[in-house]
Amino acid sequence: MRPLKKPITTSISAATNGARMAGGERRLQILRLAERLFSQRGFRGTTTKEIAHAAGVSEAMVFRHFATKKELYSAILDHKACLHDTMDPVQVVADAIARKDDRAVFEGLALDALDRHDCDPEFHRLLLHSALEEHELAQMFWEKFVTRVYRILGTYIRQRQRDGAMIQIEPLVIVRAFVGMVIHHSLNNNLWDRKRTLLKISNQAAAREFTDILLRGVTTTNRRNGLSKKATGKNSRKKSSR
Repeated sequence: MRPLKKPITTSISAATNGARMAGGERRLQILRLAERLFSQRGFRGTTTKEIAHAAGVSEAMVFRHFATKKELYSAILDHKACLHDTMDPVQVVADAIARKDDRAVFEGLALDALDRHDCDPEFHRLLLHSALEEHELAQMFWEKFVTRVYRILGTYIRQRQRDGAMIQIEPLVIVRAFVGMVIHHSLNNNLWDRKRTLLKISNQAAAREFTDILLRGVTTTNRRNGLSKKATGKNSRKKSSR
């Protein structure tokens, strides 16, 4: 077994190393430690031997609970979904979608994502490692959650376009712009600017402002109001010049 890159000091391992645990408790302990090590060192930099060492068990015990690494990766996603009750965006804003409340849909999704990232930056780092290393967990997360967000929001936006409430722009472009604002804000807060020196704003305010920016650009009511204000301004300038 190659030496650890740095000591593993986690409350999980410290409290449980060497202790006898029930099967379900041991499985959860291994799962949590694996996620922490993956988020700190990446997937290529973490071995099952190191996970076993941190948990105070044999490598065989790790494979007894997770027959393959892929099973371990899948269990991490499932565990996160259970911790947060749901990672299903439909349930987060289901009522708002049914009411066709554009503000509630986008603001609700933005706030849920920002709060989730703040509460669990470790998982955020884990996903970044998986993407940078072209690890299969990234694809699993993409297929299980990200594509669902795009599909649901895209469908909602198309319906609102048919209703005449939103302008005709490719729906997935709108989704990409919205998700981009939210994710970039989270990355700044949780990775690059943890002290919020560049921008200090609550998640509620950020979700509200991002939604304002989006809706002012894509809703037909705001577009009509903007055009009418421009026309009024031009007319007033013409009158004043006479």
